[in-house]
Amino acid sequence: MAKQQLKVLNALDVAQTQCYHFTAIIIAGMGFFTDAYDLFCISLVTKLLGRIYYHVDGAAKPGTLPPNVSAAVNGVALCGTLAGQLFFGWLGDKMGRKKVYGLTLMLMFFCSIASGLSFGHNAKAVMSTLCFFRFWLGFGIGGDYPLSATIMSEYANKKTRGAFIAAVFAMQGFGILGGGIFAIAMSSIFQAKFGAPTYEVDPVASTVPQADYLWRIILMVGALPAALTYYWRLKMPETARYTALVAKNTKQAASDMSKVLQVDIEAEPQSNEQPKAGFGLFSKEFARRHGLHLLGTTSTWFLLDIAFYSQNLFQKDIFSAIGWIPPAKTMNAIEEVFRIARAQTLIAMCSTVPGYWFTVAFIDRIGRFAIQLMGFFFMTVFMFALAFPYNHWTHKDNRIGFVVMYSLTFFFANFGPNATTFVVPAEIFPARLRSTCHGISAASGKLGAMVGAFGFLYLAQNQDKAKADAGYPAGIGVKNSLIVLGVINLLGLLFTFLVPESKGKSLEEMSGENEGENGAGTE
Repeated sequence: MAKQQLKVLNALDVAQTQCYHFTAIIIAGMGFFTDAYDLFCISLVTKLLGRIYYHVDGAAKPGTLPPNVSAAVNGVALCGTLAGQLFFGWLGDKMGRKKVYGLTLMLMFFCSIASGLSFGHNAKAVMSTLCFFRFWLGFGIGGDYPLSATIMSEYANKKTRGAFIAAVFAMQGFGILGGGIFAIAMSSIFQAKFGAPTYEVDPVASTVPQADYLWRIILMVGALPAALTYYWRLKMPETARYTALVAKNTKQAASDMSKVLQVDIEAEPQSNEQPKAGFGLFSKEFARRHGLHLLGTTSTWFLLDIAFYSQNLFQKDIFSAIGWIPPAKTMNAIEEVFRIARAQTLIAMCSTVPGYWFTVAFIDRIGRFAIQLMGFFFMTVFMFALAFPYNHWTHKDNRIGFVVMYSLTFFFANFGPNATTFVVPAEIFPARLRSTCHGISAASGKLGAMVGAFGFLYLAQNQDKAKADAGYPAGIGVKNSLIVLGVINLLGLLFTFLVPESKGKSLEEMSGENEGENGAGTE
């Protein structure tokens, strides 16, 4: 027999868009601003770290991080994020969203600060502490994914839920932008204060001692936005769906939401019968109802992140190839940070940020499914368009065309699967497993990010060992790497067909929770 939806949840579903919706977007979104800032700002300073700690006297080129160190510094935060998504996703269903939410923020705050401090002066000590704290920073960031998405989806109304969850995610774009702009500002100040000759002129003097403060300041400022929203996170009430459906306290849920919605909601009388335990994550019932959905959300996120992160982390190589960033030896250390940050900020402004907000504008009009399908389709097209005539794009006259195509790939990642893979897992699973399933989907995405970041670091190397970067084996070259990425996007397009459309439906309708809690309902 089908059960009525609880009045308090219905009230949330049909609520007009109000001030508290925007407060929730800001509170959850600032977490994402910090996440993006912290995860992406490392790529602004890796070249600088190489110059400071791996300088070789008499070398023609500035020092660079050895492959294993570079992989560790760039990737350790991703490993932490993956662990955090699984752990805090599970904890958010066990203890409640709100209790765990402040915890992830504190972790992000302390580890941001600590990652800018090092024990010791030599390269090994500095890299070890940096990696240690960036792992735990990632762990906190990981917790933010399932919790922010779940909280936002449980607070939102039916009509604009997609746009609200996507808006939280879109704060990532501003985080990347913020990181770039701050790095530009700091490197300009340092450049004006401590001018230095280029590496060619004087290898030692080109890296001023003060440059060691620059990367630390850039990393530590990531703690600020986290600190600012901590108070507001603590004041947010637990979501009504958790209180009513998981903690089974409809009275509390009604009183919390009357305050938030500023209307009177009468609580349903508490039924005296013992609630039956619902099906668990590893039950046959879950596999029957949501097995394919979970496969759909995990596989699409996995495939998308392979493509997404492989690009994001190799932006600087692409910029060097098309001449936005001159050869390292023609710059001093601080100027190099400025150039890399400027190039990343331009890409973020032109394609990354607009893509996110296009999703926010259209997700509740054309639906999640259509946006994801379209995004994967265009990413495939543009990847192949970059790959097959790759030699054509490397000529000087065609550089702008290359940047435009590259930006469009990014635009359709964000106005496409990058946003929808985050939104959908927060909508289609039952409340008591929602945060866990979102965490599993997100962790699968981070696994893809690792494949993208590290696999392609090796794959994209020149096929001629002599031309590959110092310390790397020969790879398959950039052209073939782009072809592989095109195929991956095509697979993403196919797996999208496993994911149901949730536009305009209530969360309980999507997860079948109105149909009797233990799955005995009619379907």
